[in-house]
Amino acid sequence: MPLVTTGEIVKGAQAAGTGVGAFNVITLEHAEAIVAAAERVGLPVILQVSENAVKFHLGRLRPIAMAAAEVAAAAGVPVSLHLDHVEDDDLLRQAVDAGFSSAMYDASKLSYRDNVAATRAAARWAHDHGLWLEAELGEVGGKDGAHAPGVRTDPVEAAAYVEATGVDALAVAVGSSHAMTTRTASLDLDLISRLRDAVPVPLVLHGSSGVPDPELRAGVRHGMVKVNIGTALNVAFSAAVREVLGGPQPPVDPRKYLRPARAAMTESVAHLLTVLTGEHPAHA
Repeated sequence: MPLVTTGEIVKGAQAAGTGVGAFNVITLEHAEAIVAAAERVGLPVILQVSENAVKFHLGRLRPIAMAAAEVAAAAGVPVSLHLDHVEDDDLLRQAVDAGFSSAMYDASKLSYRDNVAATRAAARWAHDHGLWLEAELGEVGGKDGAHAPGVRTDPVEAAAYVEATGVDALAVAVGSSHAMTTRTASLDLDLISRLRDAVPVPLVLHGSSGVPDPELRAGVRHGMVKVNIGTALNVAFSAAVREVLGGPQPPVDPRKYLRPARAAMTESVAHLLTVLTGEHPAHA
């Protein structure tokens, strides 16, 4: 089916009281695995390409974006394209022509005042060009600099930030951490509930790979809507590749290890999608 917008998918999940998975795409195999999993469980999904992934692809957005868009357009479930953790204004301005319906503008390394100013300008530009814009206030752990572990988003400040910037969704710091390879994070469910009640736009959970299934379900019940997942796919991918290449006759044909790697990611995504929808696995 044709690409749908991220705004439509997130709005549908919020109305149904479920979460929607937004999975990071690094290679074509990532996109294929994510969409295959969504089709298997009959659920919508968001394909995310981060600024770091663009840098990996030699700074060129369109090749990976066009590949992901082709995979999405052939899907039997709703799929959208999202440009994630954009700090470069020039990259944000490439999003529309590259097929994205949404972006996450990341000014969290700036002071609060500068973050508000930069994000307000990004939101105005995005809305003028039909883009749904997500932003981040309280820093999510797991990165250097401003992204310090243990940071929590204040509900009052979050509400003021959304009003000042006009963004369509807000990523909040509630206990998760980027790039975790073990699922040991504990979410502050009371804080999520207070943020849900204070903030008039959907809440986004970053760093979800480190959150156990019961915590993810509880986070959605308490108000998280868009749930970003990246590292979990790479853990599955790398484990499958290591298993094949660690055998007695490791192949030289990359298809011999990329095929099981793609299958492993598909299993991971399918499982996580059903976790996020709880008792509503047929939400589509």
